[in-house]
Amino acid sequence: TAAWEKVKSADGIIVPGGFGNRGFGGKCLAAEYCRKNKIPYLGICLGFQAMVVEYSRNVLGWEDANSAEFDENTTHPVVIFMPEIDKETMGGNMRLGARNTKFTHQHDDGSMSSCQMLYGGANIVSERHRHRYEVNPDVVDEIHNSGLKFVGRDEEGVRMEVAELPKSEHPYFVGCQYHPEFKSRPLRPSPPFHGLVLAASGKLESFAKNQKRESGTWM
Repeated sequence: TAAWEKVKSADGIIVPGGFGNRGFGGKCLAAEYCRKNKIPYLGICLGFQAMVVEYSRNVLGWEDANSAEFDENTTHPVVIFMPEIDKETMGGNMRLGARNTKFTHQHDDGSMSSCQMLYGGANIVSERHRHRYEVNPDVVDEIHNSGLKFVGRDEEGVRMEVAELPKSEHPYFVGCQYHPEFKSRPLRPSPPFHGLVLAASGKLESFAKNQKRESGTWM
C-alpha cells in the first residue's frame, strides 16, 4: 500500500503514544520493519510498548504476546495495567508528571546505552509521564536477557522506562515509556528525538565521540 511504501522510504521512524487498539498492529509492524532493516526507530509510550510486543512475538517466539489493554486473554501479557490505577474511574488517574528514570544497565559489550549517551551520560533523567499500562515486571528478565535491553528503569527498579538494542546490532532502536516531547525546546531538543535525527542522517556516531559528559541528574 501507499502507506507502507512511505514507511519503507523513511530514514527514521517515530511511533508515538496513543490509546486504544486502532493501528496497534501497524505500530508493531513498523517496529519489526525498523528492527530487521536497521532503520532508526524511536517508540514513545505506546510506541515503546509496541516494540516490546513485537520483539516478544518475533524474537522470543511468544506468538500471542500482546498488551492486556488489547487482549486480556493472551497467554503472554507483556504489557499490563498498572496495579495502583483505578480501571473504573477514568480521568486524572494515570501515572502523570515528572518522574525520575535511572540508567541501570550497560550493554553486554560494556558500552553505555545510546539513550544515556544522548543525555550526556547522566545517571538519572527527569521526564514527564502519561500512561496507565507498563511492561509486565514478570517478563522483564526474559526479554532483557534475550537482547532488548531495559537500560532505564524507575528509581525502585520496577518500572521499565527505556529499552534499546546495542549499537553493535542496530544504529538506533530506542523506546521510552515517558514523553520526551514535553520537555523538548527549539534550542534544547529532547535527547531521544535528537538521537533519532542524528541516526537517520548518519551522524550519531560522530556526535557520540564529541558528546560532553554530564554527571548527576538531567532535568
